[in-house]
Amino acid sequence: MQRANPKVAKFYNSKVWKDCSKAYLTSKLYICERCDHEATICHHKEYVTVDNVDDPDITLSWNNLEALCIDCHNKEHFRKDDEYFFDDDGNLVFKG
Repeated sequence: MQRANPKVAKFYNSKVWKDCSKAYLTSKLYICERCDHEATICHHKEYVTVDNVDDPDITLSWNNLEALCIDCHNKEHFRKDDEYFFDDDGNLVFKG
């Protein structure tokens, strides 16, 4: 599995992202935009990469965000036969 680039990881640990993410989830009442369950993750529709991490239109624009529950987020990033998934705390877990 590929690890997050340090520059991307720094962004996800930044105050600006945490504030943006919390504000967006609050605006959506913490309801998953796909299934109406409790949303716990602020997901980027266009994934953040080392090439676009400095572009606020990608990283901080609410037009690129989606409130998701853990199950919908896992479905977005992993197939059923994948060996990894996100747990309820957002940690990457190996199924094995």
